[in-house]
Amino acid sequence: TGDPRFLVMTTKSGMIKKTSLEDFGNVRRTGIIGMKLKKDDLLKWVKMTSGKDEIIITSQRGQAIRFKESQARPMGRTAGGVRAIRLKKDDEVSSMDIIPASDPAFDAKNAKILTVMANGFGKQTRLSDYRIQGRGGSGIKTAKITTKTGTVIAAHLLTTEEELIAISAKGQIIRTRLAAVRTAGRATQGVKIMTLNSGDKVAGITCL
Repeated sequence: TGDPRFLVMTTKSGMIKKTSLEDFGNVRRTGIIGMKLKKDDLLKWVKMTSGKDEIIITSQRGQAIRFKESQARPMGRTAGGVRAIRLKKDDEVSSMDIIPASDPAFDAKNAKILTVMANGFGKQTRLSDYRIQGRGGSGIKTAKITTKTGTVIAAHLLTTEEELIAISAKGQIIRTRLAAVRTAGRATQGVKIMTLNSGDKVAGITCL
């Protein structure tokens, strides 16, 4: 039935698991186990892959790791996965994205990663600035995190999107053109893209 497809799952503590989509062919009304989690860990991201893609994961404290999907071998539904990124004690994963291997519409040479931080700072960084590493390392810096910027809330691989929508924890929302968010290197803090009221933080983003 065509090329194999997989579900890649990532947890907040940096564990990753890849399971064949066929293993989820008969899901009961009560649900089935998709991944065995350790105590206090949470499954946060699930995306479909071709088996030949790359994965990029970012953390709240500004680390990122990019590795080949093939480094995460397929596992059964009840398995617990393997380490994707090694995090410090006060850190956790903030996002996971798939870099497609065979999408003709995706231009890896010119692709960018959008990084948005809790206090309304953001930037774009060229994907080519993120070298491919081995799975399970501590990664490289994706943003300079300070008390002014706040932690990384989300990082998004940009393809054909043109606009950014950001929403705050207290319900404030902005919509801006991505062209207005400047491109900067990995170890930078970006620029203010959203002015927040005292005590408010960016809660999430989406790109259109």
